Amino acid sequence: MKTILNLIWLVFSGFWLFLGYLVAGVLLCITIIGIPFGVAAFRIGVYALWPFGYTTVERRGAGAPSFVVNVLWLILAGWWLALGHILTGLALCVTIIGIPLGIANFKLIPVSLFPLGREIVRTDQAFTDRW
Repeated sequence: MKTILNLIWLVFSGFWLFLGYLVAGVLLCITIIGIPFGVAAFRIGVYALWPFGYTTVERRGAGAPSFVVNVLWLILAGWWLALGHILTGLALCVTIIGIPLGIANFKLIPVSLFPLGREIVRTDQAFTDRW
């Protein structure tokens, strides 16, 4: 089922969201200071390309530095990427078939706003004890 949802997602929103994250990542990587932000954009872009079967979990030991960097991310790229998820999610929720995809878009909004200090893992690994 997740493969079918991923294929439908790829056609209707995943590819376009991936391009948005790709553009944000390239723009953020222009400066040396922005490289960690660009890497985060690329990581989330791949997750936005193929989200079903994966989830995000908090990274142990991220702490206060990730909070500070997340505030900078929110200002530089987070608002625009979250707006893309909101608009795409609303457009997908117009049809009955698109409702699960729209909900998946809405679930990606927190990750697009605060990506640092989070890790993308397979859904079956989300609750296992990671070292």
